[in-house]
Amino acid sequence: MSMDFLSEVIGETVILGIDSLILGFCVKQLSKCKHILNALQSAPVLDIDGTLSKEISKFPNNTIPYVVIRGLVKPLGNPITSNYNSTVTGVVQRLTIKEHVIARTSAGFWSDQTRTIHEVCNATPFVLSNGKYNVEVIEAMAAELLDMDVISDKFEPMSPGVIDHVWGFFSGVRQRGLQTMEEMLRDGSYITAIGELSRTKSGALKIQPPKNGLPLYLTTATKSSLLKRLASSRDFLRILLVVFGTVALAASGRIAYKYLKRRRRKVVEECMKKQLAAGRKERRAHAREKNLSEVQLCVVCTENPKELQELLLKTGEAVLNC
Repeated sequence: MSMDFLSEVIGETVILGIDSLILGFCVKQLSKCKHILNALQSAPVLDIDGTLSKEISKFPNNTIPYVVIRGLVKPLGNPITSNYNSTVTGVVQRLTIKEHVIARTSAGFWSDQTRTIHEVCNATPFVLSNGKYNVEVIEAMAAELLDMDVISDKFEPMSPGVIDHVWGFFSGVRQRGLQTMEEMLRDGSYITAIGELSRTKSGALKIQPPKNGLPLYLTTATKSSLLKRLASSRDFLRILLVVFGTVALAASGRIAYKYLKRRRRKVVEECMKKQLAAGRKERRAHAREKNLSEVQLCVVCTENPKELQELLLKTGEAVLNC
């Protein structure tokens, strides 16, 4: 593919490249979503009671690859106390500080933007309890979905002066204020845990992120509502695949059309060149003298006259005349 042709389809090539990246990402996410959805549909829903240990014994290595259990959050030691409400305790805490600004875009418009400038997470060991039966939750911070309650959400607006306004106009960023948020997984919350359930040699039960790559969920939603959420995400990804797939086909078709058009033009040009060359050859053949002597014939083809020799003779005569 020549460089001049690439210059003709540079726009379509850029669109096709970007669209292919997005399409590949959508395909990957859709495959992942389908895998999780199928695993969650087949995951058993077990109660935290005396029968749970018997259920685990039915599986190899005393491990259920993917299971759904529900229970009350209970810390295995001292719980974490809220920074903004001393009466609230929990087992997982996340403190986030966000900066709210008005930034100028490349198009020249001003838009609200938010960026996280500081985030701290704290966690303490905890179990899901149902009376005297407990299941310890391992690596809760690694959960793909971790539902927490918002304990505090404060926004402190800034009061910029004249100099700040001038500086913001030239720098393209105007400060609006800081947002401080505290989220906690409260002690006593009733949540659903979805992950790998196993039993240690000591007989303790624990649920953790699965080793087969499936996500760990710690959510207040039930299995059915989580299935609906995943199905909605799957359908949305399918729509994106159709949209970006159509764009990819259109861009590819445009490139193929231009390529074929250019190829046909080249074929026509080659045919015209051959026809012109054949016409010139035929005219020269008619114009040549017949019954040439062997001295005047070309020593290679023995048919055509020595055109180069005639040209040299004519050039010599012209020089003598000068």
